[in-house]
Amino acid sequence: MHWLFLLMAIGCLFMAVRTTSMPLMVVLMLVSLCLFVVWIIGRHARRLGETRRDESLMIDPAELRRLREIAEARRNAPPSEPPAP
Repeated sequence: MHWLFLLMAIGCLFMAVRTTSMPLMVVLMLVSLCLFVVWIIGRHARRLGETRRDESLMIDPAELRRLREIAEARRNAPPSEPPAP
């Protein structure tokens, strides 16, 4: 969808270059600038939306606490015998 703004901005820019009326050229250039800005904002919003993390994969606090307790128990456990060669 945001690519339509780019096409419209290029169209307005082309029309601004081809026109002989100075007020129309100024209006078309301003519209083209606004459409370019809207295109950039839409493009960045889409890219940020693609890189967001899936919230369902996040660890809840209870699971994190349980994993910490397991890691602490492993650290405090007596060292086991080294494997025989």
